[in-house]
Amino acid sequence: MRELFEIGGDIPGTNYLFMGDYVDRGYYSVETCLLLLTLKVRYSDRVTLLRGNHESRQISQVYGFYDECLRKFGSINVWRFCMEVFDYLPVGAVVDSRFFCVHGGLSPSLPTLDEARLLDRKVELPHEGGMCDLLWSDPEEELIGWGINPRGCGFVFGGDCVSEFNKCNNLSLICRSHQLVMEGYKWMFNKQLIAVWSAPNYCYRCGNVASIMEVDENLNCEFKVIDIISVKYRYFLLLLQLFEVISLQIFLLIISYS
Repeated sequence: MRELFEIGGDIPGTNYLFMGDYVDRGYYSVETCLLLLTLKVRYSDRVTLLRGNHESRQISQVYGFYDECLRKFGSINVWRFCMEVFDYLPVGAVVDSRFFCVHGGLSPSLPTLDEARLLDRKVELPHEGGMCDLLWSDPEEELIGWGINPRGCGFVFGGDCVSEFNKCNNLSLICRSHQLVMEGYKWMFNKQLIAVWSAPNYCYRCGNVASIMEVDENLNCEFKVIDIISVKYRYFLLLLQLFEVISLQIFLLIISYS
């Protein structure tokens, strides 16, 4: 998170929209989640937190967040409180009436944004239906129409579905995450959809870079890439500085005894 804010800009000078999966993604899910929630409380008009498919009770019990809370606090109270907060997170956001931001993708049962706004989202993430689709569905470049998602939830959808949805809702772009992108971001369907991935070296083993999509007042998009090498170099410098401090303290201790 520190590298993200250093590259993207500090809050409140920069507005941020996060597209979900704050937990189950490393050893510090608790710290990441609580930091983002604190920033949301402190700068409510500068930070938007969308819900991802891992902000749910069933998924987070399987992929690590439940165990992390139990290990760090000796009880599941923190996990339970976080789940209650996650139930209130929005599942989508519209930027300047032109960009639709969502964690997963589209739903055949929600052809319009007005229908998505009618969802009863203050619940545990269901296994099927429109809300489930928004958080689980994936685009498929070679597909026409809708297909069965191998994840077991949501759908896969083709470029024709994206074009129809954007035209129907007067949108120019769908922004989503949910799938690892080795290059940090990926345009699809003649730049009608963008996948953005902001976690470098996913799960400490994938070796991918990450990116932040920066949007200006004219809705022009630029990408700031977070390279795994630069992240490792930062940690190396911190360790080097720590080593220098420890070495200096040992040197002073030797002098004091001599």
